[in-house]
Amino acid sequence: MTRVAVISDTHGLVRPEILPHLRRAHRTLHAGDIDSPQILAALQAITPLTVIRGNVDKGAWAARLPLSESVSIEGALIHMVHNLADLDPDSLPAGCSAVVYGHSHQPKIERRGPVWFINPGSCGPKRFRLPVTMAMLEIESNGELSAELIELNV
Repeated sequence: MTRVAVISDTHGLVRPEILPHLRRAHRTLHAGDIDSPQILAALQAITPLTVIRGNVDKGAWAARLPLSESVSIEGALIHMVHNLADLDPDSLPAGCSAVVYGHSHQPKIERRGPVWFINPGSCGPKRFRLPVTMAMLEIESNGELSAELIELNV
């Protein structure tokens, strides 16, 4: 089984509350709104990282990041996009198991047909009355995927 930490909308902050979860993960997916290259360096020091650019990610460092990315983990194909509104459902890769997205800061896990849609929420600065959250995926060697939201005590 492979554990994948899923985060988004860090907005320049690596909260200490996410670190134990990242250390237990085999890799991390970041769905954008990173805010600085220092955040990427801090996360890459903990676990292998796949990241996409969010709408607040500006400058030369951010221009090198893709707007979307598909990654295969243990046979599960995961497509990443920052804003779900930018996703054309007809453009999903064949065999897609999950879509990871962010932007809204609203944590949500739902299944639409065979595809999981996972928004880990935001683990950056607290916004409005929304909880500070992340998600954890467990992917079995046969590609079976399960997901849970983790509310961080901040």
